[in-house]
Formats: sequence, C-alpha cells, structure tokens
Amino acid sequence: MTNTDAADASRPHASRPEASRPVALVTGATRGIGRAIAAELGRTHHILVGGRDADAVEAVVAELPSAEGYVADLVADLTGASLPALPERLDVLVHSAGVEDGGTIEETDAETWRQVFEVNVFAVAALTRRALPALRAAQGLVVAINSGSGFTSGAGGGVYAGSKFALRALTDALREEERPHGVRVSSIHPGRVDTDMQRALVAREGHEYDAAYTITPEMVAATVRTAVDLPPSGTVESLSVRPLHRR
Repeated sequence: MTNTDAADASRPHASRPEASRPVALVTGATRGIGRAIAAELGRTHHILVGGRDADAVEAVVAELPSAEGYVADLVADLTGASLPALPERLDVLVHSAGVEDGGTIEETDAETWRQVFEVNVFAVAALTRRALPALRAAQGLVVAINSGSGFTSGAGGGVYAGSKFALRALTDALREEERPHGVRVSSIHPGRVDTDMQRALVAREGHEYDAAYTITPEMVAATVRTAVDLPPSGTVESLSVRPLHRR
C-alpha cells in the first residue's frame, strides 16, 4: 500500500458514494447557505462538496457521513471543459455559490457587473450544461438558490437583482426544456439570511445589523429538503422563504 493509499484508507468518510445513497452536488458548500444545505442533504445523500478552497472543502467532507470534494473554480472555465468529472448519475444539483456586489447604476463599473453575472448566472449555466447527461440519467433535480431580489429590485440593487432576474429566467427556461427528460427544476427565493454576505451588505447600506430580521441558513436548507423529497411526479417550481419580522 502506498502512502497515499494509507492516507485515503484512514479517512472516516468514503471517497465513493454508498450504493444506497443518491448523489447530490452542492456548490458553495463551504460556508453559509451552501454548507447548511450540504449538512441537511448529507443525512440521506452522498454529497459532492463544491468549493474553490481545497482545505475548506475537505473540512466539510470530514463532517458528513458520505461525501467527497468537488474542488473547482466555476468561473475560471465557463466552457466547463476543465471541471472535475461528474458521476454517471446525479440525483440533485444545488447551485448555492453566489456573490453580492454593486451599488447604484451611476457608481458601478463594468467589471463589477461582469463578475457578478459570471458567478451568479454564467457559471450556473456552464455547470448545468455539463451535468445534464447525469441529471437525465437519474431523472434528477436542479435547485437554484435565487433571492427575493430575483423578483424585485430597488435603488442600489440593480447589479445583484439583475443577476438574480437572469437566474430566474435561466431556471424557468431550463424547467420547460428538461421536462421531457424527467429533470425537475426548483427555484428557491430566500429573503435576508444570517450569513457573512448579509452582514457585509448591511454594513455597506450603513445599517446596524440585527439577526432578528433574518432567517437562518438552516431554514433555507429545509426548503431545499422540501423540494428534494417531493415525489418525482411533482415539482416545487418556485418557493419563497422570508423572515417573519421586517424593518
């Protein structure tokens, strides 16, 4: 046995899925909403933990009963050609990776627009395109973590909301295109969620942060579970989850 084999054998978590477990790929799974979704689905699924940082990915893998890493920079190659291989069958693909940036139209430069759309829209399209054969083989489910900003926009929110409107258009089209192949598509629209990204946004807005006006990542994960557990004869096409308290 080589040193590498010995190291792999010593790991408590299998590098291959248990035969009885369906397989779910969760992007952005090393923090925030994505991490909560990986933990929730990890109770029943073999999780491909998506992220850019190998150490952060491995830390999440170590917490799950059945998991392996899917280390990739989804924006670096939007053709998808250099992305890690996917299994022949993929039961669930959760797009949770995302960024929030930008200000007013007047003050936001073209580079910021490009970066936000690359992460929130273009990378989603690239990975989905690559995953479609495996999703079709499993008659699986695509879940896009969108936002309340995917429905409405306001002053200073045009960049992020624009990307989320575009993501909603992508998922609406994908749902109809893949219906004949048995692939379901769900769009989840959380309100403000208690994450580092939300704290940074509130700071930029100049407000005092108060978690009472947010929901938790685990609440979003519970809505994803609802979509995943629905029998395949139906689909949660769109689901919104909001904080009870509003400012």
